[in-house]
Amino acid sequence: MSERMKCKVCGYIYTAEKGETRKNVEPNTLWEDVPERFVCPSCGAAKRMFIAID
Repeated sequence: MSERMKCKVCGYIYTAEKGETRKNVEPNTLWEDVPERFVCPSCGAAKRMFIAID
């Protein structure tokens, strides 16, 4: 699993393997399974502001 998503606002990278414990997203959580209420832990941007990266 190497899914990565980048915040278009600040450049924060969400990596599925790591999840985001600051936002209660467990490691190995695919982006599609991240709750819609998720916001960027760095700048507060909405989930819809993220784009897939290689």
